[in-house]
Amino acid sequence: MIIRSAEFLTSAVRMDQCPQDRFPEMACLGRSNVGKSSLINKLLNRRHLARTSAQPGKTQTINYYLINGEMYLVDLPGYGYAKVSKDLKATWAPMIYSYLERRESLGLILQLVDLRHAPSKLDKEMNSWLQDSGRAFAVVATKADKLSRSARAKNAKVIRDDLDLRKSVPLFVTSADSGEGLEPLWEHIEQRLFTMDSQG
Repeated sequence: MIIRSAEFLTSAVRMDQCPQDRFPEMACLGRSNVGKSSLINKLLNRRHLARTSAQPGKTQTINYYLINGEMYLVDLPGYGYAKVSKDLKATWAPMIYSYLERRESLGLILQLVDLRHAPSKLDKEMNSWLQDSGRAFAVVATKADKLSRSARAKNAKVIRDDLDLRKSVPLFVTSADSGEGLEPLWEHIEQRLFTMDSQG
């Protein structure tokens, strides 16, 4: 994927605030400390487009990034960060699930998990929901550069086994620092959002 342009478009907290132009969308979700903003910046070849922070849980809205004027990357609030208020956490889940369930232009969901650790309870719950939802999704393991090559393969197998992933669900091993795994991930994104859409 050649990124000719990438820009922040809007933030939403309700479905009626999402863009209405019906460009295809891919959504990124994961635990608050999984490195989502860093991976988004690397995917879009922009250093500071998605805000990274030492404080997990910074993303608290549905954030839309317009790519090449033809598709959206949608950054969803991270789940599982304990230090935000209970009231705020209570609003996140309905907002996320409403978007995932109802958004017609959503063509692919990327669930990010940390390659260094076995999936958390929340990771498993989210993945179970994704597998039951009928939505197209892939699992993206982040922070591969923190592990040796042998450990990467071992931990990737643990993630696939712990999440009980079907063979048809791809698992991408990636690094926002080195760019590892991003080319095949982009190929999968393009296939899901454009090739399959053009085939009806």
